[in-house]
Amino acid sequence: MSRVRTIQVKSGSAGYSVFVGRGLLSTLSRRLVNVRGKGPRGVFVLTSPEIWSLWADAFLESFPHQDPPSILFLQPGEEHKRLRTVERLAEQLAEARADRSSLLIAFGGGIVGDVGGFLAAIFMRGIDYVQVPTTLLAQVDSSVGGKTGVNLQAGKNLVGCFHHPLAVFADTELLQTLPSRELRAGLFESVKAGIIRHPKLFGYMERNAGAILARDPKAIEYVVSASIQMKAEVVGIDELENGLRMILNYGHTLGHAIEAATRYRKLLHGEAVAWGMIAATRLGLARQTVTRAQADRIEKLIFEYGPLPSLRLPVDRLLDAATRDKKNRSGVRRVILPSGIGNAVVVEDVTDAELHDVAESMLRTARESSATTDSVKE
Repeated sequence: MSRVRTIQVKSGSAGYSVFVGRGLLSTLSRRLVNVRGKGPRGVFVLTSPEIWSLWADAFLESFPHQDPPSILFLQPGEEHKRLRTVERLAEQLAEARADRSSLLIAFGGGIVGDVGGFLAAIFMRGIDYVQVPTTLLAQVDSSVGGKTGVNLQAGKNLVGCFHHPLAVFADTELLQTLPSRELRAGLFESVKAGIIRHPKLFGYMERNAGAILARDPKAIEYVVSASIQMKAEVVGIDELENGLRMILNYGHTLGHAIEAATRYRKLLHGEAVAWGMIAATRLGLARQTVTRAQADRIEKLIFEYGPLPSLRLPVDRLLDAATRDKKNRSGVRRVILPSGIGNAVVVEDVTDAELHDVAESMLRTARESSATTDSVKE
């Protein structure tokens, strides 16, 4: 097992550790005792059938054979990230006699983590849970910060709450079985981290793209650790997204709109955010929050970790989806723009015309994308 890095998350309502390294799964039960203060009884695992088929043996190996955890399954896909799924899972917990002393382990990607966290937050008015993220996107972003939730037909993550885990175990060895497209989708979130607050990470990803894409263990561990450290610092300053934490939504205004306009079926979250970052960067260029040279570096790095799926959407449909963005408050549209490289700014005066222009510019580039994935049409 590699050296394990420990990153502390300290917010107004919670404090916990994020452990990053290879081989964490083999010692998970012992580590849970350390963070939980008691043995492995009353443990439930929420996972997907695919993840469980790959990692069940390694996961269960660290638990006592006479007292294994109970397993709950969540089918993959955004269409299962709904309230009806949470109700079904809560019924299963109740039938299995889970109680307030039980522990839920969210073992999977971002959807498993979001649903598992929300389930833990509301079952018996709140039980403990830990995150064991299995995708790069979940390791560097969604497993940290306490956001949980599910989708409505009207938009993504519109029902949820803040409920922090007891701990996060980011085993980078799990990423070795990750499909290449999902690895790249996660790397876009790390690119985002570099752009908005971590210029050292941005430079590292510029210089080491080959090693990172080849899944060099040391390169991947650095990217994961640096991304988590950035988010931990932001969450520590602004837990409930009333100020600084808004910068984490860079690329999400049009990224979430792309997901909604394509019914969450065509692009991975990181891919949609990548197109959204390109649009936001072009808006930053128009507003002079970035120079031409900085905007070119940002776009070059995004495409370095591609390919991005080509995208054919009417601009009006995309903008209509953007009006339902939950970041909008009291009718005010909030958009995050890069401010140089390593900083970001929240603006509230973006006009419909400005958003139309950058959306059209981004869609023009997206239509011409040479990605190997199928072109997205709606």
